Amino acid sequence: MTTQNSTSKFALLSVMLCFFTMGFVDLVGIASNYVQQDLGLTHSQANIMPSLVFFWFLIFSVPTGMLMNKIGRKKTVLLSIAVTVLSLILPLCGESYGMILVAFSLLGIGNALMQTSLNPLVSNIVTGNLSSTLTFGQFVKAIASFLAPYIAMWGATAVLPSFGLGWKVLFPIYAIIGVLAIVALSLTSIHEEPVAKGSSFAECFKLLANPFILLCFLGIMCHVGIDVGTNTTAPKILMERLGMDLATAGFATSLYFIFRTIGCLSGSAILRLIPEKVFFAISVCMIVAAMVLMAVGTSQWMLYTGIALVGFGNSNVFSICFAQALNYDPAHRNEISGLMIMGLFGGTIFPLCMGFASDLMGSLGAVLVMSLGAAYLVGFSLKMKK
Repeated sequence: MTTQNSTSKFALLSVMLCFFTMGFVDLVGIASNYVQQDLGLTHSQANIMPSLVFFWFLIFSVPTGMLMNKIGRKKTVLLSIAVTVLSLILPLCGESYGMILVAFSLLGIGNALMQTSLNPLVSNIVTGNLSSTLTFGQFVKAIASFLAPYIAMWGATAVLPSFGLGWKVLFPIYAIIGVLAIVALSLTSIHEEPVAKGSSFAECFKLLANPFILLCFLGIMCHVGIDVGTNTTAPKILMERLGMDLATAGFATSLYFIFRTIGCLSGSAILRLIPEKVFFAISVCMIVAAMVLMAVGTSQWMLYTGIALVGFGNSNVFSICFAQALNYDPAHRNEISGLMIMGLFGGTIFPLCMGFASDLMGSLGAVLVMSLGAAYLVGFSLKMKK
């Protein structure tokens, strides 16, 4: 019994280290700013870099679900981390714009592979509350997202030796952690049920004909749209309504991530105490309240409260939607995982719509677009399984 418990704990620690490597994708935000400065790029050239991440989710998510049927979830996760490590090594080999685009493309591809395969892999080692474990994994992922700007800042300011790499010291540090994740997962024994028959592309997409699977897919699209939308719009709201400069208004993004991280950590505990449907409804109520505050707020405390509420409320939406979909049809978890991760493409659709709405109505237009996503989540909360 002790050996089994030790094995289970090591497996969980190995998977959580993989969740940490999943967070490496968020370094593209801070890295694109430094690359723009180093290479003298225009804003449009710089914006191509983060947009590549969401593009590869659209292309690779469903094929990854099919790949898992052939080689298994664990091997697919190992492949995803290997691609991620390669993407972190390439920027150290050259500083051209083309090299950076290739590196960030591989980073996006690796993350698409990882997001699709790692979440269902958790179901092979957890027998209890899947939503709670996935939420804790998102918390671990958020730690890597948080650390990236500070590691880059340390390298750029040269407060401590950074081996002459400057802000790029971020890449070898994360690459080493990625290698450690590969070693740890390779040494972990995880039992996977064999798949009797793989699915074709048509059979994968046919799963969206199931009303509940489609509801979960759209729920993830709305979650990501609200997430990316808040990150980009919150500082603009503060500048527009309170007259803040960009440096000061940038705190809004940090505030969002702080409460999103708190939400992930506390959510993993709360989901063990109350039903998913109840907690999801509470989270959606927070998001709706946040949309109202961001739409009509004219004071600093109202706007900050709204940003904090959407950060906390939206922190657990992905994990719950994902777990609901996987548990609804366990026989097709690999294919469903690919479809759900493809929903992350909502991070491209929502900002585009918000941009057009902002041109017409200012920041209020962007909030109204996000409110459509919040309204959908209200409807989804009524259809959720207990």
